[in-house]
Amino acid sequence: MNPDSSAPTLAHAAEIRRRKVFADVQCAFWKEEPSLRDALFLFDPESIPAVYVVPNFISEGYFTQTVVPRELELNGGTTKRSNGQIWRYCDPVGNHPMMTKLLLRRAREIAPGVPENEATLLIVAHGTDLNENSAVAAKREAEKIRALGKYATVLNVYMEEPPLVSDWRKLTKTSNVVVVPFFISDGLHSYEDIPVLLGIAVAAGVDRGRPGSAPPATRSHGEVFRRNPYKIDNRSLFYAPSIGTDSGFADIIIEQALNAKS
Repeated sequence: MNPDSSAPTLAHAAEIRRRKVFADVQCAFWKEEPSLRDALFLFDPESIPAVYVVPNFISEGYFTQTVVPRELELNGGTTKRSNGQIWRYCDPVGNHPMMTKLLLRRAREIAPGVPENEATLLIVAHGTDLNENSAVAAKREAEKIRALGKYATVLNVYMEEPPLVSDWRKLTKTSNVVVVPFFISDGLHSYEDIPVLLGIAVAAGVDRGRPGSAPPATRSHGEVFRRNPYKIDNRSLFYAPSIGTDSGFADIIIEQALNAKS
């Protein structure tokens, strides 16, 4: 539905490839090519005896626990193929301790002149009833950042389960609100769905309160991130790109693979 959804994964893979940490680096996707099934044939067992699978997902959930292992024919953390190749299944990137640092950096970048102790930080995740673990990562990161005492308030909010991001006006009290989508890529959720729920845009990407706005077909998706701060009810709302677009994800992917190796 959105060609930008795979862009961060491809960019991080290119960076890891450039560093020459591994003999080869490839990507596989659930709804794009090459598919997860194709990944079974990407690496020659004669020259590559071990493959590390790092799920580029924010949290443990339905895809990391069910879909990826099924499609890649993985049996737990270590799988030995009939050709002798060893495949190691790593933790998803969202579980890495460095995620907290990246979230704080993204929040500072999007609202550089705002004192943190005068702002609320909202970490927005999807939330789903498919797997209760899908909301855990955002809650964990919010708790870790809250414990640092930097922001006046730190909340984990969701698109599809309470506390809802659409209730941000009721949930927050500060005059400054910083919103960081806890997603891997900038797609329909970050470009349109969350902005609509926040009240900074209406469906189809036409800005609320901005008569004459260009229709979505003629506007850059990234424009929603460049209009900060949004003034709503005498408050300033700062909206960041998804955390998965941060270049630091390349470091996390490498570390997750090396952690599995050890």
